[in-house]
Amino acid sequence: MTNVDRRIAKTQEAIKKAVLELMAEKPFDDITMQDIADRADINRGTIYLHYQDKYDLLDKLIEAHFHEMEEMEQWACELAWRDALVPFFEYFEINFLFFSTMLASKDAKGAPSSFRTRLLASFVRGFQDEIDRESGKNAGVSDAVILQFAGTAYVGVIEWWIRNGMPYPPRETAGQAGSLLERVL
Repeated sequence: MTNVDRRIAKTQEAIKKAVLELMAEKPFDDITMQDIADRADINRGTIYLHYQDKYDLLDKLIEAHFHEMEEMEQWACELAWRDALVPFFEYFEINFLFFSTMLASKDAKGAPSSFRTRLLASFVRGFQDEIDRESGKNAGVSDAVILQFAGTAYVGVIEWWIRNGMPYPPRETAGQAGSLLERVL
């Protein structure tokens, strides 16, 4: 893997931060490339050296976060729920601006964003191999219902935690969410 020039990385970080700050202020469709350039304090042409347009920028930003979470998920599966969720909540805390902005965004009709839908689908996939069929606690309940329930509850806790300014530390929130997921999955 090649190292990215620090100047390029710094510019890309400024661009990403600028678009997230702007999304917290107004709808994404109302944001222009010039708005992003002004906020990042760079020339608009510089953005085009890294991204095709604002949609490409947002897609790449989202992809990077999903990639990070998928990497965490692979080793977290080896841990108990209470411990497995800690790195996720720490990640949400570190990337508060991204997650608060993306989870608050709505589509053109006011429905929850496709980001939330994709986040839910990601967690549902991650939970698929975690359903407890041995103990009998899920007897008579379909896998689809269990997964939808657990995934929706988990995303709901994440949204609540972020929207309320992270009222509990990541470890404590992860422990509580993990305890609840253990009861379901």
